[in-house]
Amino acid sequence: MQSFPGFLNLQDRAVLVVGGGENAARKIRLLLKAGARVQVVASDLNAELSVLVAEGNVIHRAAVFTPALLDGMRLVIAATGEATDEIVATAAQARGLLVNVVDRADLSDFTVPAIIERGDITIGISSNGTAPLLLGRIRAQIEALLPARLGDLAALAGEFRGTVARVIRDAAPRKRFWERVFDGAVSAKVYAGDRSGARSALMAELNAVQDSVSGHVHLVGAGPGDPDLLTIAAQRALMDADIVLYDALVAPEILDRVRRDAERVPVGKRKGRHSVGQDEINAQLAAHAILGKRVVRLKAGDPFIFGRGGEEMDYLQQRGITVSVIPGITAALGCAASAGIPLTHRDLSHGISLVSGQLKDGTAQIAWADRARAGETIVVYMGLSQAATIRDRLLDAGVAPTLPVALIENGTRSDQQVSAGQLYGLPALAAQHGDGPVLLIIGKVAAYAQATATQQRRSA
Repeated sequence: MQSFPGFLNLQDRAVLVVGGGENAARKIRLLLKAGARVQVVASDLNAELSVLVAEGNVIHRAAVFTPALLDGMRLVIAATGEATDEIVATAAQARGLLVNVVDRADLSDFTVPAIIERGDITIGISSNGTAPLLLGRIRAQIEALLPARLGDLAALAGEFRGTVARVIRDAAPRKRFWERVFDGAVSAKVYAGDRSGARSALMAELNAVQDSVSGHVHLVGAGPGDPDLLTIAAQRALMDADIVLYDALVAPEILDRVRRDAERVPVGKRKGRHSVGQDEINAQLAAHAILGKRVVRLKAGDPFIFGRGGEEMDYLQQRGITVSVIPGITAALGCAASAGIPLTHRDLSHGISLVSGQLKDGTAQIAWADRARAGETIVVYMGLSQAATIRDRLLDAGVAPTLPVALIENGTRSDQQVSAGQLYGLPALAAQHGDGPVLLIIGKVAAYAQATATQQRRSA
């Protein structure tokens, strides 16, 4: 960080603004919202400031700036756009006052961020003065995520905060209570505009509190690797978690979205490197939940697509632990899209089979070979080491040796690699890939990946 973020308490504090134009007016609007006592120094005022002075909201000093005008001030803003701004900054800093010079980060002690308001919820976004137009785009993206009545929910929480603290004395169950309020029926009623119903629902939640209630486990899909493909629900769970048990295939950029003070436990399993057994993972999930923790089991892709999420859900529910499943974009969808491959196509493929490449010895045939012959798309997870076996068994089942295939390694990530060819050459293609997770796509639609693969080989 090049600057320290913070929020100033300016309630009933004196603030001096030098300048009478639109830049000054924009700052004064914010200062008045923050409860400041504003004095403006300028020979002339624009129409908006003239109204504020006439209404008694702002004191006007029609004078040339002098350092004496800084007496008694808590904060200073210079907004003339002229040489006077530098004079104001020098005088304020000599007195130990914080000063902001509009559009002059080099003269300022602080910058005014792009601001998002929802009642008592205030979000400030800064670029240290380097990209003000980008801030507007970021603000618009955040605005789209935040409910319009979020401030009403904050106000309701503030109204009940003291009561909840008296009723639920321990921090962990109190945290769970507020999580139910913010994620459940109470917040839904607030966002729908039913304040009375929300207040009643919150009181009902409080009356039903049981300090002995066990924790909760979220089975969360991390998607194929690109953090921008996380769902909003997944990001919320990562920010709420007390502890996150994550797989080896979860990208570091995804782990960066976990709340900073949450405990992180690697429990990854990869072929040939089983660091933690499934039974131990199940036991850890249950143990942390029983202690009342908010537990996230973070899995690459989707928990219910070759992720053993069903096994973990059964284990936990049998022990009375509540489980929620937050789906993720499975590798078949994310990696294929990233490589430009349509898994279905009206002219080429009318169906998809998702299969595991971890074949057991002695398997006589691949049942899904019939689908490949019929023109459907086969997507093979964890099949890199079995590429030769998969090729041979498909050929033995009568699949055409020229059927297009594609391999996608580290799909959706910055180091994604795509190779494409035909079924007979599948083992040679597999040999081009390394230790990253690789997805195999077999079918006519895989031909769409050939241009991407050729382009990548040329740039290598």
